[in-house]
Amino acid sequence: MAAVGAGGTTAATGPGVVSVGALEPGTSSAAHRRLKYMSLAVLVVQNASLILSIRYARTLPGDRFFATTAVVMAEVLKGLTCLLLLFAQKRGNLKHLVLFLHEAVLVQYVDTLKLAVPSLIYTLQNNLQYVAISNLPAATFQVTYQLKILTTALFSVLMLNRSLSRLQWASLLLLFTGVAIVQAQQAGSGGPRLLDQNPGAGLAAVVASCLSSGFAGVYFEKILKGSSGSVWLRNLQLGLFGTALGLVGLWWAEGTAVARRGFFFGYTPAVWGVVLNQAFGGLLVAVVVKYADNILKGFATSLSIVLSTVASIRLFGFHVDPLFALGAGLVIGAVYLYSLPRSTAKAIASTSASGPCMHQQPPGQPPPPQLSSHRGDLITEPFLPKLLTKVKGS
Repeated sequence: MAAVGAGGTTAATGPGVVSVGALEPGTSSAAHRRLKYMSLAVLVVQNASLILSIRYARTLPGDRFFATTAVVMAEVLKGLTCLLLLFAQKRGNLKHLVLFLHEAVLVQYVDTLKLAVPSLIYTLQNNLQYVAISNLPAATFQVTYQLKILTTALFSVLMLNRSLSRLQWASLLLLFTGVAIVQAQQAGSGGPRLLDQNPGAGLAAVVASCLSSGFAGVYFEKILKGSSGSVWLRNLQLGLFGTALGLVGLWWAEGTAVARRGFFFGYTPAVWGVVLNQAFGGLLVAVVVKYADNILKGFATSLSIVLSTVASIRLFGFHVDPLFALGAGLVIGAVYLYSLPRSTAKAIASTSASGPCMHQQPPGQPPPPQLSSHRGDLITEPFLPKLLTKVKGS
C-alpha cells in the first residue's frame, strides 16, 4: 500500500494537496545537498529493493508462503508503527491518545469512511504486485510498472481537470512505446521460466495494478482536499481498513489452505524482509518525499530501473538484449521528461519549435524574473527542502 506523505500525498502516486511554504532560514547549501542525496538514496533503494526482495522470496525453492498473509502482516505492522508514533506525539499520554483517536476515527467517521475505497484498491494492488512479480522478471516488472505514471496522468485529467503540457503527452506516448517494446521482448524470449511462470498473467496483473494505483492516488487526493489529518493518522486509518480488507481477501482466495497449513506457512527470513520492507519502506518514503521535487523523484525512478536490471543479472541470471535495452531506455527518458517542471518543459518545447534565437533577450531589456516551477498543486524549487502545508479551503 502506498504510504501517505505530508499534506495527504501518496508516495506511490505523486503530489497531493500541498503547497510550499518558506524555506527554513539559515539552512546552508550543504544541508540542502545532504537532504537531497539522502532522499534520492531512500527512494532508489526502497523502489528497487522491494521488487527484488519479492522476486527473490517468490522464486526460492521449498515451501511458498501465502502472499495474502504477507499483505496483511505489512498492514498490521504499518498500523502499529503509526499508532506508536501518534502515542509519542501525545508525549506518552494514553488518555490523550484514546481521546484523539475517538474524535478522529469515530466522531469524524465520514472522513474515516472516505479512506475505505483507496484502502480497498491499495490492498488489491499489493496482492496484484505479488502475482505480477511471481510471473515476470524483476527488471521487466520494474519497467512495465511505470505505466502507473500514464494511468495517474489520465485519471488526473478526467477526475481533477488537470492539464498536461505537450511535452508531457509526448512523454506518456514514449512511455507506452517503451513498455510495449519490453513486453514484446518478454513475449519473444525463449529463455527458461522458473516455477511455471505465466508472463500473460504477470502482464495482466501489472496492468491492473497500474490502473488501481492511478485511480486510488487521484481519488485519494480528490477526497482529502482540505483535510486536516496528520500523516500518521491517515496511514493508521489506511492500515485499519487494509488489515480488515486483507483478511477478507485472504479468506476468499486462500482461506482453506491457510487454515490447513497455518498463517505463517513458508515464512523465512527473506519473507520477513519483504514484509518489513513493505511496512516500513513506504512510511520512510512518506517522510523523505517532502525533500524530493518531481525531477528528483523521476531521477530516482530511473536509477531504480537500472539498479533492478543490474541486480537481476547477478541474482536471477537475467539477460539484457538490445530490445529490452531500447524499451527500458525509452521508459527512463519518458519518466525524466514527464517529471520536468512545467516552465522547463515549455522552454524545451518552444526551443524545439522556434529555435534558440527566439528566446534571446532584446538589447537594453532587463532579464525576466526567475519563476518557480509549477506542477499541479505543487510549487517546487528544485533540490531544496520544503516546508509543506495543506491548502486551506480547497
